[in-house]
Amino acid sequence: MLERTDRSLVGIWWWTVDRWLLASAILLMVIGTLLVMAAGPAVATNIQLASQHFGIRQSIYLIPALGAMLFFSILEPRPIRILAILGLTVTIGLMIAAILVGSEIKGATRWITIAGINLQPSEFAKPFFAIVSAWLLTLWREGQDFPGWIYSAALMAILVGILVLQPDIGMTFLMAVTWGFQMFLAGLPMLLVIGVVALAPLGLWAAYLKLDHVEKRIDRFFEGGAWQVEQARDSFANGGLLGVGPGDGTVKLHLPDAHSDFIFAVAAEEYGALACLSLIGLYGFIVLRGFARTMSDEGLFALIAGSSLLAQFGVQAAIHMASSADFIPTKGMTLPLISYGGSSLVASGVTMGLILALTRRRKPYALPGQRRHLPTGSATSQTQEAVSWQNP
Repeated sequence: MLERTDRSLVGIWWWTVDRWLLASAILLMVIGTLLVMAAGPAVATNIQLASQHFGIRQSIYLIPALGAMLFFSILEPRPIRILAILGLTVTIGLMIAAILVGSEIKGATRWITIAGINLQPSEFAKPFFAIVSAWLLTLWREGQDFPGWIYSAALMAILVGILVLQPDIGMTFLMAVTWGFQMFLAGLPMLLVIGVVALAPLGLWAAYLKLDHVEKRIDRFFEGGAWQVEQARDSFANGGLLGVGPGDGTVKLHLPDAHSDFIFAVAAEEYGALACLSLIGLYGFIVLRGFARTMSDEGLFALIAGSSLLAQFGVQAAIHMASSADFIPTKGMTLPLISYGGSSLVASGVTMGLILALTRRRKPYALPGQRRHLPTGSATSQTQEAVSWQNP
Protein backbone atom coordinates (compact mmCIF):
# COMPACT_ATOMS: atom_id res chain seq x y z
CA MET A 1 0.00 0.00 0.00
CA LEU A 2 1.32 3.44 -0.91
CA GLU A 3 2.03 5.71 2.03
CA ARG A 4 0.67 9.24 2.06
CA THR A 5 4.26 10.47 2.37
CA ASP A 6 5.18 8.79 -0.95
CA ARG A 7 6.06 11.66 -3.28
CA SER A 8 6.75 9.55 -6.38
CA LEU A 9 4.67 10.06 -9.52
CA VAL A 10 2.50 7.03 -8.72
CA GLY A 11 2.22 8.01 -5.06
CA ILE A 12 1.08 11.53 -5.85
CA TRP A 13 -1.41 10.14 -8.40
CA TRP A 14 -2.83 7.62 -5.93
CA TRP A 15 -3.48 10.20 -3.23
CA THR A 16 -4.95 12.83 -5.58
CA VAL A 17 -7.09 10.73 -7.94
CA ASP A 18 -10.74 10.05 -7.14
CA ARG A 19 -10.61 6.34 -6.34
CA TRP A 20 -14.41 6.04 -6.37
CA LEU A 21 -14.51 7.22 -9.99
CA LEU A 22 -11.60 4.92 -10.85
CA ALA A 23 -13.28 1.90 -9.26
CA SER A 24 -16.59 2.70 -11.01
CA ALA A 25 -14.91 2.89 -14.41
CA ILE A 26 -13.12 -0.43 -13.89
CA LEU A 27 -16.41 -2.00 -12.74
CA LEU A 28 -18.12 -0.83 -15.96
CA MET A 29 -15.31 -2.41 -18.01
CA VAL A 30 -15.74 -5.73 -16.19
CA ILE A 31 -19.52 -5.63 -16.62
CA GLY A 32 -19.07 -4.84 -20.31
CA THR A 33 -16.77 -7.81 -20.86
CA LEU A 34 -19.26 -10.15 -19.17
CA LEU A 35 -22.17 -8.79 -21.23
CA VAL A 36 -20.25 -9.11 -24.50
CA MET A 37 -19.41 -12.72 -23.58
CA ALA A 38 -23.14 -13.30 -23.03
CA ALA A 39 -24.37 -11.55 -26.19
CA GLY A 40 -21.46 -12.30 -28.51
CA PRO A 41 -21.94 -16.05 -29.21
CA ALA A 42 -25.35 -15.57 -30.84
CA VAL A 43 -24.02 -12.81 -33.10
CA ALA A 44 -20.85 -14.76 -33.91
CA THR A 45 -22.79 -17.90 -34.80
CA ASN A 46 -25.04 -15.94 -37.18
CA ILE A 47 -22.01 -14.74 -39.17
CA GLN A 48 -20.17 -18.09 -38.89
CA LEU A 49 -17.45 -17.14 -36.42
CA ALA A 50 -16.22 -18.92 -33.30
CA SER A 51 -18.75 -18.60 -30.49
CA GLN A 52 -16.46 -16.54 -28.22
CA HIS A 53 -14.94 -14.50 -31.05
CA PHE A 54 -16.29 -11.20 -29.72
CA GLY A 55 -15.72 -12.06 -26.06
CA ILE A 56 -12.05 -12.84 -26.64
CA ARG A 57 -11.50 -9.73 -28.73
CA GLN A 58 -13.24 -7.56 -26.14
CA SER A 59 -10.93 -8.97 -23.47
CA ILE A 60 -7.96 -8.04 -25.66
CA TYR A 61 -9.33 -4.53 -26.28
CA LEU A 62 -9.69 -4.14 -22.53
CA ILE A 63 -5.90 -4.04 -22.10
CA PRO A 64 -5.20 -0.88 -24.19
CA ALA A 65 -8.41 0.71 -22.89
CA LEU A 66 -7.35 0.27 -19.27
CA GLY A 67 -3.81 1.36 -20.15
CA ALA A 68 -5.08 4.52 -21.87
CA MET A 69 -7.29 5.36 -18.88
CA LEU A 70 -4.44 5.01 -16.40
CA PHE A 71 -1.95 6.84 -18.63
CA PHE A 72 -4.14 9.90 -19.16
CA SER A 73 -5.28 9.96 -15.52
CA ILE A 74 -1.72 10.48 -14.32
CA LEU A 75 -1.06 13.51 -16.56
CA GLU A 76 -1.12 17.17 -15.58
CA PRO A 77 -3.20 19.74 -17.53
CA ARG A 78 -0.30 21.02 -19.67
CA PRO A 79 0.66 17.66 -21.26
CA ILE A 80 -3.04 16.85 -21.57
CA ARG A 81 -3.53 19.95 -23.73
CA ILE A 82 -0.48 19.14 -25.86
CA LEU A 83 -1.55 15.53 -26.45
CA ALA A 84 -5.12 16.63 -27.19
CA ILE A 85 -3.94 19.06 -29.89
CA LEU A 86 -1.78 16.38 -31.49
CA GLY A 87 -4.50 13.75 -31.13
CA LEU A 88 -7.20 15.96 -32.63
CA THR A 89 -4.98 16.90 -35.57
CA VAL A 90 -4.30 13.23 -36.34
CA THR A 91 -7.93 12.16 -35.91
CA ILE A 92 -9.23 14.91 -38.20
CA GLY A 93 -6.78 13.73 -40.85
CA LEU A 94 -7.92 10.13 -40.38
CA MET A 95 -11.60 11.14 -40.51
CA ILE A 96 -11.00 12.80 -43.89
CA ALA A 97 -9.05 9.75 -45.06
CA ALA A 98 -11.94 7.50 -43.96
CA ILE A 99 -14.29 9.43 -46.26
CA LEU A 100 -11.88 9.18 -49.20
CA VAL A 101 -10.48 5.66 -48.88
CA GLY A 102 -12.24 4.11 -45.89
CA SER A 103 -14.54 1.11 -45.71
CA GLU A 104 -18.27 1.63 -46.17
CA ILE A 105 -20.28 -0.15 -43.49
CA LYS A 106 -24.08 0.14 -43.44
CA GLY A 107 -23.98 3.15 -45.77
CA ALA A 108 -21.40 5.15 -43.76
CA THR A 109 -17.66 5.64 -44.33
CA ARG A 110 -16.47 6.05 -40.75
CA TRP A 111 -13.83 3.34 -40.67
CA ILE A 112 -10.27 3.17 -41.89
CA THR A 113 -7.85 0.22 -41.80
CA ILE A 114 -4.33 0.87 -40.49
CA ALA A 115 -1.85 -2.03 -40.20
CA GLY A 116 -4.74 -4.48 -40.36
CA ILE A 117 -6.67 -2.73 -37.56
CA ASN A 118 -10.05 -1.13 -38.23
CA LEU A 119 -10.37 2.26 -36.56
CA GLN A 120 -13.22 4.72 -36.18
CA PRO A 121 -11.31 8.02 -35.81
CA SER A 122 -14.38 10.03 -34.81
CA GLU A 123 -14.54 8.11 -31.51
CA PHE A 124 -11.18 9.62 -30.53
CA ALA A 125 -12.11 13.06 -31.85
CA LYS A 126 -14.77 13.39 -29.12
CA PRO A 127 -12.50 13.65 -26.05
CA PHE A 128 -9.69 15.48 -27.86
CA PHE A 129 -12.09 18.10 -29.21
CA ALA A 130 -13.52 18.67 -25.72
CA ILE A 131 -10.02 19.36 -24.34
CA VAL A 132 -8.87 21.64 -27.17
CA SER A 133 -12.13 23.60 -27.22
CA ALA A 134 -12.05 24.01 -23.43
CA TRP A 135 -8.49 25.35 -23.65
CA LEU A 136 -9.48 27.89 -26.33
CA LEU A 137 -12.44 29.05 -24.27
CA THR A 138 -10.27 29.33 -21.15
CA LEU A 139 -7.79 31.52 -23.02
CA TRP A 140 -10.70 33.67 -24.16
CA ARG A 141 -12.11 34.12 -20.66
CA GLU A 142 -8.74 34.72 -19.02
CA GLY A 143 -7.30 36.89 -21.81
CA GLN A 144 -9.94 39.29 -23.09
CA ASP A 145 -8.11 40.04 -26.36
CA PHE A 146 -8.01 36.41 -27.52
CA PRO A 147 -11.11 35.38 -29.55
CA GLY A 148 -11.01 31.80 -28.31
CA TRP A 149 -14.73 31.19 -28.76
CA ILE A 150 -14.44 32.03 -32.47
CA TYR A 151 -11.62 29.50 -32.92
CA SER A 152 -13.63 26.97 -30.95
CA ALA A 153 -16.69 27.55 -33.15
CA ALA A 154 -14.56 27.21 -36.31
CA LEU A 155 -13.14 23.92 -35.04
CA MET A 156 -16.64 22.70 -34.26
CA ALA A 157 -17.81 23.65 -37.78
CA ILE A 158 -14.93 21.66 -39.33
CA LEU A 159 -15.78 18.55 -37.32
CA VAL A 160 -19.51 18.83 -38.04
CA GLY A 161 -18.80 19.18 -41.76
CA ILE A 162 -16.66 16.02 -41.76
CA LEU A 163 -19.17 14.04 -39.68
CA VAL A 164 -22.07 15.00 -41.96
CA LEU A 165 -20.09 13.79 -44.98
CA GLN A 166 -19.45 10.38 -43.41
CA PRO A 167 -22.44 10.58 -42.42
CA ASP A 168 -22.70 10.21 -38.63
CA ILE A 169 -25.61 12.21 -37.24
CA GLY A 170 -25.39 10.69 -33.78
CA MET A 171 -21.76 11.71 -33.35
CA THR A 172 -22.59 15.15 -34.75
CA PHE A 173 -25.29 15.56 -32.11
CA LEU A 174 -22.90 14.44 -29.36
CA MET A 175 -20.24 16.92 -30.49
CA ALA A 176 -22.85 19.70 -30.61
CA VAL A 177 -24.01 18.90 -27.06
CA THR A 178 -20.41 18.98 -25.84
CA TRP A 179 -19.69 22.30 -27.51
CA GLY A 180 -22.96 23.91 -26.44
CA PHE A 181 -22.36 22.88 -22.83
CA GLN A 182 -18.88 24.39 -22.98
CA MET A 183 -20.27 27.64 -24.38
CA PHE A 184 -22.68 27.80 -21.46
CA LEU A 185 -19.95 27.17 -18.88
CA ALA A 186 -17.64 29.72 -20.51
CA GLY A 187 -20.26 32.42 -20.09
CA LEU A 188 -21.17 33.05 -23.72
CA PRO A 189 -24.06 35.55 -24.01
CA MET A 190 -27.31 33.71 -23.29
CA LEU A 191 -28.96 34.84 -26.53
CA LEU A 192 -26.14 33.26 -28.50
CA VAL A 193 -26.40 30.05 -26.50
CA ILE A 194 -30.16 29.93 -27.15
CA GLY A 195 -29.50 30.52 -30.84
CA VAL A 196 -27.08 27.61 -30.97
CA VAL A 197 -29.58 25.34 -29.18
CA ALA A 198 -32.29 26.43 -31.63
CA LEU A 199 -30.15 25.16 -34.52
CA ALA A 200 -30.40 21.56 -33.23
CA PRO A 201 -33.99 20.87 -34.42
CA LEU A 202 -33.22 22.59 -37.72
CA GLY A 203 -30.22 20.29 -38.19
CA LEU A 204 -32.34 17.25 -37.38
CA TRP A 205 -34.99 18.37 -39.86
CA ALA A 206 -32.35 18.82 -42.56
CA ALA A 207 -30.96 15.35 -41.83
CA TYR A 208 -34.48 13.90 -42.08
CA LEU A 209 -34.98 15.48 -45.50
CA LYS A 210 -31.55 14.71 -46.96
CA LEU A 211 -30.46 11.38 -45.45
CA ASP A 212 -32.51 8.28 -46.26
CA HIS A 213 -31.44 6.23 -43.23
CA VAL A 214 -32.37 9.07 -40.86
CA GLU A 215 -35.78 9.40 -42.53
CA LYS A 216 -36.42 5.65 -42.27
CA ARG A 217 -35.45 5.45 -38.60
CA ILE A 218 -37.61 8.39 -37.60
CA ASP A 219 -40.58 7.13 -39.65
CA ARG A 220 -40.28 3.64 -38.15
CA PHE A 221 -40.09 5.11 -34.67
CA PHE A 222 -43.45 6.86 -35.08
CA GLU A 223 -45.13 4.26 -37.27
CA GLY A 224 -43.72 1.09 -35.67
CA GLY A 225 -42.64 -2.05 -37.47
CA ALA A 226 -38.86 -1.83 -36.97
CA TRP A 227 -37.75 -5.42 -36.29
CA GLN A 228 -34.67 -4.66 -34.18
CA VAL A 229 -36.51 -2.08 -32.10
CA GLU A 230 -39.41 -4.44 -31.41
CA GLN A 231 -37.02 -7.20 -30.35
CA ALA A 232 -35.11 -4.83 -28.08
CA ARG A 233 -38.34 -3.58 -26.54
CA ASP A 234 -39.52 -7.14 -25.94
CA SER A 235 -36.33 -7.87 -24.02
CA PHE A 236 -37.44 -5.52 -21.25
CA ALA A 237 -40.80 -7.29 -21.00
CA ASN A 238 -39.19 -10.76 -21.05
CA GLY A 239 -36.63 -9.90 -18.39
CA GLY A 240 -39.05 -8.55 -15.83
CA LEU A 241 -37.60 -7.48 -12.52
CA LEU A 242 -34.83 -10.06 -12.07
CA GLY A 243 -34.21 -11.34 -15.61
CA VAL A 244 -34.32 -14.80 -17.15
CA GLY A 245 -30.77 -15.62 -16.06
CA PRO A 246 -27.28 -15.25 -17.58
CA GLY A 247 -27.07 -16.83 -21.02
CA ASP A 248 -30.77 -17.73 -21.15
CA GLY A 249 -31.98 -14.73 -23.13
CA THR A 250 -33.47 -15.26 -26.60
CA VAL A 251 -33.72 -11.72 -27.97
CA LYS A 252 -29.97 -11.64 -28.69
CA LEU A 253 -30.54 -14.45 -31.21
CA HIS A 254 -32.46 -12.01 -33.40
CA LEU A 255 -30.42 -8.83 -32.97
CA PRO A 256 -27.44 -8.46 -35.33
CA ASP A 257 -25.87 -5.83 -33.05
CA ALA A 258 -26.77 -7.37 -29.70
CA HIS A 259 -23.15 -7.13 -28.53
CA SER A 260 -22.79 -3.43 -29.33
CA ASP A 261 -25.69 -1.13 -30.21
CA PHE A 262 -28.29 -3.15 -28.24
CA ILE A 263 -26.23 -4.55 -25.38
CA PHE A 264 -28.41 -2.73 -22.85
CA ALA A 265 -31.39 -4.72 -24.15
CA VAL A 266 -29.46 -7.97 -23.58
CA ALA A 267 -28.73 -6.87 -20.01
CA ALA A 268 -32.43 -6.10 -19.51
CA GLU A 269 -33.57 -9.56 -20.58
CA GLU A 270 -30.94 -11.65 -18.82
CA TYR A 271 -30.44 -9.64 -15.63
CA GLY A 272 -33.72 -7.73 -15.32
CA ALA A 273 -34.91 -4.22 -14.56
CA LEU A 274 -33.09 -4.03 -11.23
CA ALA A 275 -29.74 -4.65 -12.91
CA CYS A 276 -30.54 -2.02 -15.56
CA LEU A 277 -31.47 0.51 -12.87
CA SER A 278 -28.21 -0.29 -11.08
CA LEU A 279 -26.33 0.29 -14.32
CA ILE A 280 -28.09 3.62 -14.82
CA GLY A 281 -27.24 4.50 -11.23
CA LEU A 282 -23.56 3.69 -11.82
CA TYR A 283 -23.39 6.01 -14.83
CA GLY A 284 -25.27 8.67 -12.86
CA PHE A 285 -22.84 8.31 -9.96
CA ILE A 286 -19.84 8.87 -12.26
CA VAL A 287 -21.39 11.94 -13.85
CA LEU A 288 -22.66 13.58 -10.64
CA ARG A 289 -19.54 12.84 -8.60
CA GLY A 290 -17.41 14.07 -11.48
CA PHE A 291 -19.41 17.31 -11.66
CA ALA A 292 -18.95 17.81 -7.92
CA ARG A 293 -15.18 17.36 -8.28
CA THR A 294 -14.90 19.80 -11.18
CA MET A 295 -16.66 22.47 -9.14
CA SER A 296 -13.63 22.73 -6.85
CA ASP A 297 -11.08 25.50 -7.25
CA GLU A 298 -8.82 23.67 -9.72
CA GLY A 299 -9.27 26.38 -12.36
CA LEU A 300 -11.53 27.29 -15.27
CA PHE A 301 -9.90 24.88 -17.71
CA ALA A 302 -10.53 21.89 -15.45
CA LEU A 303 -14.13 23.03 -14.95
CA ILE A 304 -14.96 23.43 -18.65
CA ALA A 305 -13.00 20.43 -19.91
CA GLY A 306 -13.97 18.03 -17.12
CA SER A 307 -17.66 18.98 -17.08
CA SER A 308 -18.02 18.75 -20.87
CA LEU A 309 -16.35 15.32 -20.92
CA LEU A 310 -18.73 14.14 -18.21
CA ALA A 311 -21.71 15.53 -20.15
CA GLN A 312 -20.47 13.78 -23.28
CA PHE A 313 -20.04 10.50 -21.37
CA GLY A 314 -23.48 10.72 -19.76
CA VAL A 315 -25.38 11.82 -22.87
CA GLN A 316 -23.88 9.00 -24.94
CA ALA A 317 -24.94 6.46 -22.32
CA ALA A 318 -28.43 8.01 -22.15
CA ILE A 319 -28.86 7.89 -25.94
CA HIS A 320 -27.87 4.22 -26.06
CA MET A 321 -30.24 3.26 -23.25
CA ALA A 322 -33.13 5.35 -24.57
CA SER A 323 -32.87 3.94 -28.10
CA SER A 324 -32.68 0.37 -26.74
CA ALA A 325 -35.87 0.99 -24.74
CA ASP A 326 -37.61 2.58 -27.77
CA PHE A 327 -37.85 6.01 -26.17
CA ILE A 328 -36.10 7.66 -29.13
CA PRO A 329 -35.38 6.57 -32.73
CA THR A 330 -32.62 3.96 -32.98
CA LYS A 331 -29.07 5.24 -33.22
CA GLY A 332 -25.98 3.10 -33.62
CA MET A 333 -24.26 4.46 -30.54
CA THR A 334 -22.25 2.33 -28.15
CA LEU A 335 -22.62 2.21 -24.37
CA PRO A 336 -19.38 3.72 -22.96
CA LEU A 337 -16.95 1.19 -21.46
CA ILE A 338 -19.43 -1.65 -22.03
CA SER A 339 -20.34 -2.18 -25.71
CA TYR A 340 -18.15 -4.26 -27.99
CA GLY A 341 -15.67 -2.42 -30.20
CA GLY A 342 -11.98 -1.61 -30.05
CA SER A 343 -12.28 2.04 -31.09
CA SER A 344 -15.24 2.64 -28.78
CA LEU A 345 -13.69 0.94 -25.75
CA VAL A 346 -10.24 2.53 -26.07
CA ALA A 347 -11.74 5.98 -26.77
CA SER A 348 -13.98 5.58 -23.71
CA GLY A 349 -10.86 4.68 -21.73
CA VAL A 350 -9.20 7.88 -22.96
CA THR A 351 -12.29 9.90 -21.98
CA MET A 352 -12.43 8.36 -18.52
CA GLY A 353 -8.70 8.88 -18.05
CA LEU A 354 -9.06 12.56 -18.89
CA ILE A 355 -11.98 12.86 -16.45
CA LEU A 356 -9.88 11.27 -13.71
CA ALA A 357 -6.97 13.61 -14.48
CA LEU A 358 -9.11 16.74 -14.44
CA THR A 359 -10.90 15.82 -11.20
CA ARG A 360 -7.74 15.14 -9.19
CA ARG A 361 -7.15 17.22 -6.06
CA ARG A 362 -3.99 19.20 -6.79
CA LYS A 363 -4.31 21.99 -4.22
CA PRO A 364 -1.73 22.13 -1.44
CA TYR A 365 -2.24 19.92 1.57
CA ALA A 366 -0.01 19.02 4.48
CA LEU A 367 1.66 15.66 4.86
CA PRO A 368 1.62 13.87 8.22
CA GLY A 369 3.76 15.78 10.73
CA GLN A 370 3.53 19.06 8.78
CA ARG A 371 1.39 22.11 9.38
CA ARG A 372 -0.81 23.48 6.66
CA HIS A 373 0.43 26.27 4.42
CA LEU A 374 -0.42 29.72 5.79
CA PRO A 375 -1.16 32.82 3.71
CA THR A 376 1.83 34.39 2.00
CA GLY A 377 3.29 37.25 3.99
CA SER A 378 2.45 35.95 7.44
CA ALA A 379 5.32 35.62 9.89
CA THR A 380 4.75 31.92 10.38
CA SER A 381 4.51 31.14 6.65
CA GLN A 382 8.05 32.35 6.11
CA THR A 383 9.42 29.55 8.29
CA GLN A 384 6.93 26.84 7.35
CA GLU A 385 7.51 24.38 4.51
CA ALA A 386 4.46 23.38 2.47
CA VAL A 387 3.84 20.66 -0.06
CA SER A 388 1.98 21.42 -3.26
CA TRP A 389 0.76 19.32 -6.15
CA GLN A 390 0.03 22.41 -8.22
CA ASN A 391 -0.14 22.22 -12.00
CA PRO A 392 3.16 22.85 -13.79
